[in-house]
Amino acid sequence: MAKEKIMEEMPPMNEDFASLLDEMFDAKKSFEGSVVKGKIVAIDDDYALIDVGLKSEGRIALRECGSNPLNVGDEIDVFIDRYEDKDGMVVLSREKARREEAWNELEIALNKGERVNGVIFGRVKGGFTVDLNGAVAFLPGSQVDIRPIRDISPLLGVPQPFQLLKMDKARGNIVVSRRAVLEETRAEQRSELIKNLSEGQILDGVVKNITDYGAFIDLGGVDGLLHVTDISWKRINHPSEVLTIGQTIKVQIIRFNPDTQRISLGVKQLDNDPWAGVEERFPVGTKFNGHVTNITDYGAFVELDEGVEGLVHVSEMSWTKKNVHPGKIVSTSQEVEVMVLDVDQAKRRISLGLKQCMENPWKKFAESFPVGTVIEGEIRNITEFGLFVGLAGEIDGMVHLSDLDWNKSGEDAVKDYKKGDMVKAKVLDIDVEKERVSLGIKQLAEDPFAGASSELKKGDVVTCVVTAVSENGIDVDVNGMRGFIRKADLSRERTEQRPDRFAVGDKVDAKITQIDAKSRKLTLSVKAKEIAEEKQALSEYGSADSGASLGDILGAALAKKAGKAKKGEAEEEAEKPAKEPKAKKAKAEKAQEAEEAVEAEVAIEPTAEEEAKAE
Repeated sequence: MAKEKIMEEMPPMNEDFASLLDEMFDAKKSFEGSVVKGKIVAIDDDYALIDVGLKSEGRIALRECGSNPLNVGDEIDVFIDRYEDKDGMVVLSREKARREEAWNELEIALNKGERVNGVIFGRVKGGFTVDLNGAVAFLPGSQVDIRPIRDISPLLGVPQPFQLLKMDKARGNIVVSRRAVLEETRAEQRSELIKNLSEGQILDGVVKNITDYGAFIDLGGVDGLLHVTDISWKRINHPSEVLTIGQTIKVQIIRFNPDTQRISLGVKQLDNDPWAGVEERFPVGTKFNGHVTNITDYGAFVELDEGVEGLVHVSEMSWTKKNVHPGKIVSTSQEVEVMVLDVDQAKRRISLGLKQCMENPWKKFAESFPVGTVIEGEIRNITEFGLFVGLAGEIDGMVHLSDLDWNKSGEDAVKDYKKGDMVKAKVLDIDVEKERVSLGIKQLAEDPFAGASSELKKGDVVTCVVTAVSENGIDVDVNGMRGFIRKADLSRERTEQRPDRFAVGDKVDAKITQIDAKSRKLTLSVKAKEIAEEKQALSEYGSADSGASLGDILGAALAKKAGKAKKGEAEEEAEKPAKEPKAKKAKAEKAQEAEEAVEAEVAIEPTAEEEAKAE
């Protein structure tokens, strides 16, 4: 349009002028958007005047030339932005010239797969901006380094190589990667490093990542694992307590497998082993001060020296507090005094005691309250096997069910007590080693069984009172002592061995066959009494060798007894006044009848042979 307008305004010319005009517009099109060399012809305060060989000069701002000083006569590359502006000057740009030149060089490097140098100079969403000698490229955050970097400040403004990933000149888009360069370099270093690795070697590494079980250390091309137990000789709960990502540390290779290329590292191995000579430094039986480093359900760990810890088991923490969590006795970082109980240097274990540094209340109680002492305390607990009574020194003594009452059973006697009651008891036994004190309440009074049984002996015939009747026999009372007569011992006659013949309150004569002090019970037998009486009768009236039968002997015994009774009555009658003849006669007749009845009863008694045969 500009060409046609000029042609219309100009007077007719010859063909040479028209061709020159065409050349001028063609030249204008060819110059615009190109990079040419220009010569500085003048410099004022803010601009430099540049001659690029066209009909007019152009100018550029000095700020586009950076920090490099410019002088008249210098030749520089400039980008022709427009052929002329409103003032008829050529519009030039130094920055666009540098960018155009850089793009050309970058395209060549991309095609050849070569690295390019650049400088990270800014941060944008998702990454960073990089100056590639005039061309601005985008560096994604994931392509900055092999491992995540929290602080990129050390990388800003530092020239470094980058790998071109893609270019789009139409959109002005360039994507680069620093990570690709590092990985390639790392692969070269890794191959060289693995060749020279050996166990025991000490290297510098950078903490790459931290986990619960340790940290991964970058050794310059290859990673190694630093386990949490190999970081320090002292207890470390988490690696982050002593390590940070990006930290440079010295490590020692403690294990290396060339086949799997697995590397185990250690830091504590660079220091002296604190467990060396621990048995001499911490002899058994000595006391030391330490601070609690960790508390578990089974005890507390106490640090005695740098890197040397011992365990105070929960059973060694208190003389009196049993089944209590260690956290209720000690706290973390608390300084405590402990005694060394055992040292195992091979297993790196030290057993410590906390209660051993305190006075033993069981020993003190034994000294203050010897066996036989009567004490008073509060019932702290009632269990299925007895009462627990609070004693001096915050210890407990136990009253067993069997030591509650002389006469009642333990199950019945314990019902008379409740938690919180104050009771008196006698000290029966003290076991300092097992930390036990046995008490007795019934021992406060004398044993009624012992008093009564001392007057009785096995074989005595006593009068019993029936207290209960059962299918197996009868329970009886003998002067306050419990006794039992079995069904088979109720009589010598089988037909009379029936417990239902007796009723509660009946009196029975029986022979003591056993005195059981442990069960506090007597065993008696009516049958044994009858047999003893029979033997006595045999000894008084003859034996089986004389030819007399058992019936004859028993009959004679009964007749003799009846005769004595009759004689006694006759004597009594003779002594009475004569004015009572009728009463005397009646008694004589009654005595005669009794004697006849006895003789009749004896006549039907079985002989000894018949009785033995029946049995």
